Amino acid sequence: MYDMSQRKEILPLPEQLINQIAAGEVIERPASVLKEVLENAIDAGASQIEVRLEGGGIRRICVIDDGSGIPVNELPLAITQHATSKIRSLDELESVASMGFRGEALASIASVSRLTITSRSAEQDLAYSICGSSKEISPAAGGIGTTIDVKQLFEHIPARRKFLKTEGTEFGHAVDAMERIAMANPHISFRIFHNQKPYKQWLASDAFQRVRDVIGEEFIEHGLEVQMDHGLARVHGITIHPTAARARADKQYLFVNGRFIRDRTISHAIRQAYSDVLHGDRQPAYVLFLEISPDLVDVNVHPAKSEVRFRESGAVYRLFTQAIGSALSNTGGQSQSDANAVMSTLGRAGDGQVVEVDAASAQSALPQALMTQGTYPAHTGSRNHAPAALNYPTSSYHQNSLDLAQTAGNWQSAYAPISTPEDIHVPKPLTHNSSETELGDYPLGMAIGQLHGIYILAQNHSGLVLVDMHAAHERVVYEQLKQLHNQQEIVIQEFLVPFLISCSEKEVALVESQQELLQELGLRLSASGPKSITVRAVPALLARGDIESLVLGVLKDISDIGSTERLALQRNEILSTMACHGSVRANKFLTITEMNALLRAMEATDKADNCNHGRPTWFQWSLRDLDKLFMRGE
Repeated sequence: MYDMSQRKEILPLPEQLINQIAAGEVIERPASVLKEVLENAIDAGASQIEVRLEGGGIRRICVIDDGSGIPVNELPLAITQHATSKIRSLDELESVASMGFRGEALASIASVSRLTITSRSAEQDLAYSICGSSKEISPAAGGIGTTIDVKQLFEHIPARRKFLKTEGTEFGHAVDAMERIAMANPHISFRIFHNQKPYKQWLASDAFQRVRDVIGEEFIEHGLEVQMDHGLARVHGITIHPTAARARADKQYLFVNGRFIRDRTISHAIRQAYSDVLHGDRQPAYVLFLEISPDLVDVNVHPAKSEVRFRESGAVYRLFTQAIGSALSNTGGQSQSDANAVMSTLGRAGDGQVVEVDAASAQSALPQALMTQGTYPAHTGSRNHAPAALNYPTSSYHQNSLDLAQTAGNWQSAYAPISTPEDIHVPKPLTHNSSETELGDYPLGMAIGQLHGIYILAQNHSGLVLVDMHAAHERVVYEQLKQLHNQQEIVIQEFLVPFLISCSEKEVALVESQQELLQELGLRLSASGPKSITVRAVPALLARGDIESLVLGVLKDISDIGSTERLALQRNEILSTMACHGSVRANKFLTITEMNALLRAMEATDKADNCNHGRPTWFQWSLRDLDKLFMRGE
């Protein structure tokens, strides 16, 4: 134990010890070594990379690339700490465009293993090799490119070696690291060998095919394309359909300028976009790429370069929320077996003429029987209850006349019977003369009956569609309520007696500096002391909730990401509850016309594949599936 009572002289550390300390930060296990070496190969412009592992990477890690190579006179610098070809100045450090930039990796690896580098540049006739320990250079055989050979990791550091897991575990981590790099670089071919046996190979391809090769066909089958471009930043990739969400968050890949990272801000944004389509604790899976100007992101904030900091984190947050939300909004009326197919034709007139039907029109085409009336219990914070004071009489529904800025009693129109405008076509029931062309114009087909007062059976061009009528109608009503509420100014509920909230000094300062933003959110807050806030008003729809948690949560979001969606989330939770209670219930028998109206509304509604609680609203069975079930043609 270090004796604090005895002062020791300040001395510079030996170079070997410096490198070992650096290795302790960046070299955790064989996968860390592999990641650093692969990133160097990518920076060198390699088109083919071969990886050979032995003992899960503990005994040996060999990476062979066909990149630009290292000139013989620069080989000693390659294993010298803080020597790099990636950056030259502070300006370049603030806008890093390469994978590596610190010049620490090879020096650190050499200090904890037996390292040999063999390289040949295009200008050289021979390859040359350098030993990491002795730094001796000698001629060697090899083509243009570089071979990094790392043997016996942590051989002379038993304390580090014993913390490594089994060979199988370490090999799994190494493969994970290689898969991430392979997905970010589809233009490069990769091969991996383990204990002299071929394990995996990925040929150069496009991004879509590389994701398919790495993650699997099932991910692609349930995937939704994400694509959004906003000037200096662009998001693209694939995210999973809500019904295919996973129990674990193990298939979440986020890349910033080709670098795999973990970022709480973006993860929160993605989770929010899925907030009303995921069931229970299910987790989304995704492979997303953010391309952003290098001067807008700081990659030098984590030893392993697994985290970054954005100059405008709020803008990035909103970009991901909108991009994922847009992808999820395009799922209405799509086949479960082909989530990428987009079918835009929503209606067909009786005379065979196709008509365009927008979302608002399709929703207003719902017949009277689809809206229930009743008394709703007081709000208790549960998603199964609606807010208090919602015992309203029924009245005719007119979407354009609903004014949320007036008294709460006008919410009655959200639950009142819906009339069918004369200019909106509701398909006639199917007959034996109905053509396949007519069916094909409706993604969800045309109703043929109802099962136990719970499910709607419909026939489309592909086969049989089964719809949970309550879940489907719940989504239609929910999206309609959100749309109506978004069209109105925020209604403020002022408190007769303002109350205090205890908080930190940082939160008090935030209230004073963010008054304009808080006003826009419908919050009237003021500092009342060094560690307290006075709450004078909140949005009326949220006035019966936990005000203290709401306010503190909003301030935390503003502090972390510069903005907040917490108010919208809580508002949507209440609207979701209202939609649940205002939707058609089980054992409510509908006519064929009413069923068809609901199907058309689903096709025109965002996120119609799932109800507000994440349950699927419909499933599709093709004729081929049904033929297999009954062994037709066998």
